Amino acid sequence: MSRRDVPPVPPPPGGVLWSLAGDVRMLLTLPAALTLQVAHPAVGAGVDEHSVFRTDPWGRGERSLRSLQLWVYGGERAAEEGRRLRELHKTIQGTDATGRRYHALTPAYYAWVHATGYPVYAHAQQYIGRPFTDAQHRALYAEWLRVGRILGLHDRDMPQTIEEFWPYYRKVLADEIGTNAVVEELLATDRPVPAPDRGPLPLRLLLRALWPVLFPPLARFRRFVTIGFMPPDAREAIGLEWSDAQERTLRRLGRAVRLLVPLLPDRLRYLPLARRARAEFRCSAARGAGSR
Repeated sequence: MSRRDVPPVPPPPGGVLWSLAGDVRMLLTLPAALTLQVAHPAVGAGVDEHSVFRTDPWGRGERSLRSLQLWVYGGERAAEEGRRLRELHKTIQGTDATGRRYHALTPAYYAWVHATGYPVYAHAQQYIGRPFTDAQHRALYAEWLRVGRILGLHDRDMPQTIEEFWPYYRKVLADEIGTNAVVEELLATDRPVPAPDRGPLPLRLLLRALWPVLFPPLARFRRFVTIGFMPPDAREAIGLEWSDAQERTLRRLGRAVRLLVPLLPDRLRYLPLARRARAEFRCSAARGAGSR
């Protein structure tokens, strides 16, 4: 069997990414990663022209979150999800704001979407978790490469070490990244977003009634965490301002989250797919220990 025929292997149970990706704290970091992705003109154009993020933001968010969880906790379903995503992106093409033709699966563009996860995770961890050791940084990056293979990227399209990653990342920031219509829309606090349409009917009706009151502070909070959990060099490349006062507020938020979330029961601390995978892993480990 050739290497091409071998299915990609998800990140290992019990690894660094395994402990991060399903923790509810990571929900705070996803807007930063998404905004950094679409700050690339080709990715931004693809989202602008082909995504339903304006008409179905909650459905799109739910599907994206489930997909991300499958990459890490899906086991054999991880590779299947990667194939589904590639199939979905085959028809996404057009011309970006620079006049350049793009296709969603062009390795350089598809690799950037994948690459943004690592620096955002690493930056956010300084606030909402314990800063990574050098060994954890290297383990996280190696596990993130596994995610890239699940998405269908080849090793030649991804920096293979942290030492290779940072020059690549800084070059993309310098040469490609900037603001655009999608970035501005994701950061806006004055553009309407429909009320959530998921969950039990009574809850949906209540949210719909309260949405005019709830949405403005939620929009401001979304903008705050989007910019705050974005690495400073990425903020600078996009042209986003961040004050010392905002930094102090973010650190206070991080301390509260860092203290409170570990106290939550698993059913509240971990997202459903992660919770089930973690429980199955514990049971499997217990059976293995019992058979020795």
